[in-house]
Amino acid sequence: MRFTRRRPNMDFGKLLALAVPASLAAAVGCFSSDEADLAVPPPPVSDASSDGGSSVGHDAGESPDPTSDAGFGDVEPLPIECASPPCATALVTTFPGRYGVTGEGFCAVLADGTVACWGANHSGQLGRGEAGASVFSSSTPERVLGLERIVELEHMCALDEDGAVWCWGYAPLLRDTEWWMPTVERTPVRLDLPPAAHVGFAPSVGCIATRDGALLCWGSNDTGQLPTTGQQYQFFGVTEIELPPGPPIRRIAVGNATFFIREDGSALSVGAGQAIARLSSLFNDPNPGRIELDGVRALDVVDTNVCATARGVGYCWGDKLPGALDAYGRAFPRGLVLPEPIVDIATTPVFTKVDGEDIPFRWCAVSVSGAVYCWGFNRNGQAGTGTKEYVNDAARVVGLPAPAVSVKTTLSTTCALLTTGKVYCWGGNYDGQLGNGQTRGMALVPEEVILP
Repeated sequence: MRFTRRRPNMDFGKLLALAVPASLAAAVGCFSSDEADLAVPPPPVSDASSDGGSSVGHDAGESPDPTSDAGFGDVEPLPIECASPPCATALVTTFPGRYGVTGEGFCAVLADGTVACWGANHSGQLGRGEAGASVFSSSTPERVLGLERIVELEHMCALDEDGAVWCWGYAPLLRDTEWWMPTVERTPVRLDLPPAAHVGFAPSVGCIATRDGALLCWGSNDTGQLPTTGQQYQFFGVTEIELPPGPPIRRIAVGNATFFIREDGSALSVGAGQAIARLSSLFNDPNPGRIELDGVRALDVVDTNVCATARGVGYCWGDKLPGALDAYGRAFPRGLVLPEPIVDIATTPVFTKVDGEDIPFRWCAVSVSGAVYCWGFNRNGQAGTGTKEYVNDAARVVGLPAPAVSVKTTLSTTCALLTTGKVYCWGGNYDGQLGNGQTRGMALVPEEVILP
């Protein structure tokens, strides 16, 4: 079984030193050098698989202009070739839980069109029905009840071949109420919506691009992440959204800001000012505006932290990093430096608390060659370096048996979908999020998920 994507035609060995778009240079240049260093993920890249873990150098003289790249679509993931089922074709994270309850988990679309989930289940994230209500967490992936012929998955909401949208767990379901808080559904519920082409969901917001070209959104507008003229914190039922003229939407990503990525790789944003990646006079801006990145392929938003890939270049922005003096020092996209172009990127909340302790950032990215790089918080081995030491410089994950197609991160765990259709995870396992059939413990190197 083969899932074909065009392979990139690029020199994998060439080091890319990536720059901020020229139109943002003036704004970025206003920050002091100390603040700028804090606002950019560490530029050196080390290969954890090498003997010394030495850093790869950075030659600014070889920096290409990202806007002069060959064009959107030239940098894509490697194809998935399923030689031995079961295999996955897509990978996502689940939502943490209701009323601030923490919990980590993952779901995958399987090659037969079903969906399997593992990890935390206190808010119905696993979709196993009422019979599974007593299962607080599970390290054994099982299929979500009633889902089939799934073509797109966003957290705990799925889109099937007919355009029907199904959601379960802690998700923004459509209700005849003005109370915006999502409810818990342990079995997928079909939403009363027209046939959809693409979906995007956060715990309190949902959006779809319909097959006839309309854009519909609903839910809470607490950070202006619904592109409406309504008041902040107001609940909205299904509302048709007007975007500036342009190509069709091919991806919707929702957090404290909402991003609409078009077929040509341009992207528009609304929502929290720290996350929308553009200048605005509003603290929370519900008016759609274009972000100054071209050729956007992948984008991951968690709360107010955002990362994207554009023509093989990685960019991150959002919340200030621990120790930064300027709260808006990361308000604009800033380029990452990696040894080769990247096709996927994943992030976690930049600044959170675990057991009362402030926990800093963490990121992972997949390159065109299928290598996975991670850096940041690593107390449970989630950076994949084989240790639990904090990773200052992006390091190549060791122990993956095949190249990766995509990567997803939670605070404690990382999972990657490989070209073989297998999923490997590493890091913490207190919710069973490693999917290895074992409870508790951790994995300092990647372990295979036992897909059903």
